[in-house]
Amino acid sequence: MKLGSCLRGGRPVPVLFTDDGVHDLQVALADAAFLEREGLAPQRLSLLDLIAAGDAALAALRTLAADPSRLARARLAAGEGRVIAPIPRPPKNVFCLGRNYAEHIQEDNVSRDQKTELPKYPQFFTKPHTAIVGDGADIRYDERVTRRLDYEVELAAVIGRGGRDIAAADALGHVFGYTIVNDITARDLQRRHDQWFKGKGLDTSCPMGPWIVTADEIPDPHALRIQLSVNGEARQDASTGDMIFRLPETIESLSAGLTLEPGDVIATGTPSGVGYAMDPRRFLADGDVIECRIEGVGVLRNTVRATA
Repeated sequence: MKLGSCLRGGRPVPVLFTDDGVHDLQVALADAAFLEREGLAPQRLSLLDLIAAGDAALAALRTLAADPSRLARARLAAGEGRVIAPIPRPPKNVFCLGRNYAEHIQEDNVSRDQKTELPKYPQFFTKPHTAIVGDGADIRYDERVTRRLDYEVELAAVIGRGGRDIAAADALGHVFGYTIVNDITARDLQRRHDQWFKGKGLDTSCPMGPWIVTADEIPDPHALRIQLSVNGEARQDASTGDMIFRLPETIESLSAGLTLEPGDVIATGTPSGVGYAMDPRRFLADGDVIECRIEGVGVLRNTVRATA
């Protein structure tokens, strides 16, 4: 299933995407028995609520997806809702991995004429919720703040069943589904502050979406083609199988002594092909259209817009 969020009447509502359209889950699940058990009001239902409700919500969603008449009653008319990020405000900052593809580390070494070893442990940083935007949203480019804006396509896992000290062998059982994150980065700020948060935390620097594909539809998250293009020109093209730290190891490391909650998002790093490592370097400019594509998940498309 493809689950996401739309802005409708000024409020985010959870939606189901099918070949027939987009369906409002506040309407479609209004009489679902699990809502009362979970103490959830249909008119205030969010995708985060559905993720937290676990197996009961998934069962209700699967029943709904197999019932065309119920889906038809909840279908949104064209232009009735605007797609936004699936989880506009996760429980915590978006967790991200740095330097998780060997070829990306190598291109960084070449671009800076240095030699660094592959990391021995996952290298985590975060992006604030104010950075999150959805499919089709503009990426803000303010030359007063940065002149070296770059892209990074990443597979992201969304936690379903929370926990702490999660063993690698159990980790994928805690994943609700998968989405796409574009880790937009101000490279000059990243270098200036000698850390990753500031350069990767600007407003609109975390495009996410267009939806979450439930984990049952992605049997192996490490066997997916991952690509990015700018204005139709291929820039990144790799396999998620090239990750240094795969999701089980990543979740085990991240959750050690740190509680993960339903709806937490973990972006798993980017492959080679980023703009700053090209010769000559090629940073993003006003009007650039970025398409992030991950096999089995979908396409996330955003446009860079310069501020006045």
